[in-house]
This record gives sequence, C-alpha cells and structure tokens, in this order.
Amino acid sequence: MVANSDIDGTDWSDSEQDLIVAEYFDMRRIELAGGKVNKAERNRALQALTGRKRGSIEYKHMNVSEALRRIGLPFIDGYKPYRNIQDSLVDAIDRYLSSHPEVMIVEPDIVFAGMAEASSVFFEPAPVLSSAEPQPRKRMEALVRKFDPVERDFRNRKLGIAGEEFVVAFEQRRLHDGGRPDLSKGVRWVANEEGDGHGYDIESFSLSGAKRLIEVKTTAGGQTTPFFLTRNEERVSREQSDFRIYRLYNFAKQPRLFKLRPPLTDNIILETETWRAGFG
Repeated sequence: MVANSDIDGTDWSDSEQDLIVAEYFDMRRIELAGGKVNKAERNRALQALTGRKRGSIEYKHMNVSEALRRIGLPFIDGYKPYRNIQDSLVDAIDRYLSSHPEVMIVEPDIVFAGMAEASSVFFEPAPVLSSAEPQPRKRMEALVRKFDPVERDFRNRKLGIAGEEFVVAFEQRRLHDGGRPDLSKGVRWVANEEGDGHGYDIESFSLSGAKRLIEVKTTAGGQTTPFFLTRNEERVSREQSDFRIYRLYNFAKQPRLFKLRPPLTDNIILETETWRAGFG
C-alpha cells in the first residue's frame, strides 16, 4: 500500500497535491484534444518542483486515474487506475473539479467517416456481473456522490444525442456490411423523429430481419460506469424480447460498445434511485 508520504517519510502538503492534480488534468486536456504528452518530461519537472521521487509522482497520477474512473470521466492512457487513494488527494481532486467544472463536460467530436469498420471494431462482450470490487473509502464515496456520473450523463443531452446518432450509423453499416442493404435503409431514429416516449431510441433489425428495439446509453467513462434506466425503459425490457441496450462507453476517446438483452438482471444490478411522490 502506498502511504500518504514519499519515500523520505514526509507527508504531501495540500499545495503539492494540488500541483499533482493540476498537472494531471493539463496532460489529460492535451490527450483528449488528440495531442501527445511526454510523461517522463512532465514527471521530471514535478520532481524538480516538489523534491519527490519519480515513482511517488507516478503513483499519485495513477490514484487520480482511479478517482476519475469512479466518477465516470476519461483518464490518461498509461496511468492505470491504482486504488488505495489517500483522502488528502481526494480532497485535492474535489478542489480542482469544484473550481474547474468545465472538465466534467466532455464534448465528443465523432468522425462518422470511420464507421466503415465499426461492425468489426466496436462490439465487445458485456462486463460480467460481479460484486468483487471493494467498496471505496468514505471520502471517495462522497466524491462520487458529489460528481455523480449517472446524473451527469443523464442530463448531458448533447452526449446522448451524439451517442444515438453514432448507433444509427453503426446499425446501418452493420446491416449493409452483412448483406442487408434493404434493412439498412429501414433503420429509424425513433427518439429523434417522435420523441423519447417509446422506451427505446432506435428501431433496427437483425440480419434475419427480426425487429430490434435499441435503447442507447452513452458515457465518456469506462465500461462499468453505471447509468440510469427509466421506468418506461425497464417496462419495455420486460415486455419486448427484441429490446436491447447498447452501452456506448469511452465515447470521448475511442468508442466501445456492448449490448444487453432481457432479462436485464442477468447482467446488471437494478437499484431504486428515485420515487414518484403522489397524494392518492
């Protein structure tokens, strides 16, 4: 376990933690924009500023990646999420996010010309339902509640529309490449044409011609970032065997996709999040 101090035993100050976090988010900004970051050079600069060791700085950056993973935000390639994150670093991340709310909104710039290989590149197996992940410390739990990825993705309509548009193109290409251009032309973006009341976003088909009702759930976070499911969507999942959830993740960097089919409880844990309050 990595302690909240460097090899020399000196605790990290708040200013050092703030410096580590700010540097991380600057590197992340460059990477999300498609640029390259010289991590070794950045590490040496931080060593000079803080007097800390290379490995200690890397562990801190890996801790930041773990925090971002838990709150459903893209993290830096090469800094694999590392648990045992200290409360003082969580506080520094909280300070940064609170004063830089713009980093919470990821504006994806999807190039649909790359959809030619979508049918072979993007589909992946769904994650295995598991309760093996250890519970975070209370301070990390509070950070996740404050910057809730489920609520953020749900309210980010621009992200949702971009994800739906992506899946429409994906389905058209999948059917066309599968030898069914007739079905490809029949794919309908129902949510865009008629609104959100159907309990699904897109009408598509299997290669055999069977109907497929698709609800798209998009996130800039990772594969296991949780999401909201409305009462209507859950009802349709029980009543329609052709219902599918397409979970689109890592959307800001390199989109990945897996699908869930009824019964949904075989793959996900459904928990009550809100209640309808009435008077009779």
